[in-house]
Amino acid sequence: MGNLSYPVHFFGCSRWDESQGKVQQMVEISQKNGTGAGEIAGETGIEGLKLDFNNGLRLQIPSGNWHVIIQDYDSGIVFLDQDVSKVVLVSLEKYYIHWQIEVFHDGAPVFGHIFDPTGRKIRLVFACSLIGDVLSFLPYIPMVRDFWQADVYFSVGERMREIARRLFPDIRQSGNIEEGTYATFYFAAGLGMLGWIPVDGRMIPMTQTGQMILGLPYSAPKPVWIPGPRAIKEPYVCIGVQASTAGKGWHYPGGWEEITDYLKNLGYRVLCIDKEKHYDGTTEYTMNMPENAEDFTGDRPLLERADMLHHAEFFIGLSSGLSWLAYTVDCPVIMIAGFTMYWSEFPTPYRVYNRLICSGCYNDLRIDWQSNGCERQWAGSPEILQCSKKITPRMVIQAIDRLICDREAGRI
Repeated sequence: MGNLSYPVHFFGCSRWDESQGKVQQMVEISQKNGTGAGEIAGETGIEGLKLDFNNGLRLQIPSGNWHVIIQDYDSGIVFLDQDVSKVVLVSLEKYYIHWQIEVFHDGAPVFGHIFDPTGRKIRLVFACSLIGDVLSFLPYIPMVRDFWQADVYFSVGERMREIARRLFPDIRQSGNIEEGTYATFYFAAGLGMLGWIPVDGRMIPMTQTGQMILGLPYSAPKPVWIPGPRAIKEPYVCIGVQASTAGKGWHYPGGWEEITDYLKNLGYRVLCIDKEKHYDGTTEYTMNMPENAEDFTGDRPLLERADMLHHAEFFIGLSSGLSWLAYTVDCPVIMIAGFTMYWSEFPTPYRVYNRLICSGCYNDLRIDWQSNGCERQWAGSPEILQCSKKITPRMVIQAIDRLICDREAGRI
């Protein structure tokens, strides 16, 4: 596991006995992260005894008669209490825990430490690549800096770097761990993996996932977006009809075409800004650009998409990365979404869902969230994907009219 001096012993603080398969997954994640966390460089004043928090808690124990107690400082819950020698202790948990470490040698206490990021060098790693997930986490970068008065730097995937640079031009990005880094936090949705976050990420709004990972008392405010120049003179609305799974789509027959016609009759240009023009799926689950919309699809830089969205009148989309991008750049969002619960994404008064029918299966921990279909209804049933099919154009038009009214009244 990287440049560590001794064999690694993993320990856990959560309910790992519920699923040993999850334990192995988290061990593999720890081993992978370990290659990028570098050697344990935190000196303790005792030769060979080193400590940092760059892949969870990492404590290097040299040869000898050592005893270690690791617990939660706030509650006193003990996670590890044992004799050790020539080993590196690594926690399976990578999120914030108020660690308290006590080390004894030949029965006498020789070292103690309580985890405290205040004034330290902190590294933030975005361990996911989905646009929506990353955008839900980005606001926590300046919050970590300000809350702990920390020296913060971060690493994010290539396609999000320019967005992050526009948002936080004064916070450095670095792909490598820097010397003197006290702790690393890994941002991931934590769906079914207790090592990423204290609770399954489907149980809370996405805007609070970073709060849970970092152990903060409140969620991060949305950062200020500084827009680029407007490229299209006429008033326009952007739409995004595709998402990462077909289950997130709006499958009312002819719905997107009807909404596009309605918007055009109101005097708006309607621009489809999905990456692909056609969704490569089954006939029943297709998500294709409406033919009466203008084709602005293509693999364009996200920064270009962001500026286009900022200057749009509003955006109509799904539970998708484009909806998150629109929200980030202060474009009002009409979100058509039955796959997730109404509270799952960011707050918007223009969310369209049908609360009278089966919906929100993504946030149901009993459901296989990775499915590309419909887990609560039998295949071939007329009720399949009813959370999407029973959202009508009338419901979407009502949201459009309400948004326009709110804008004219100065409420947005």
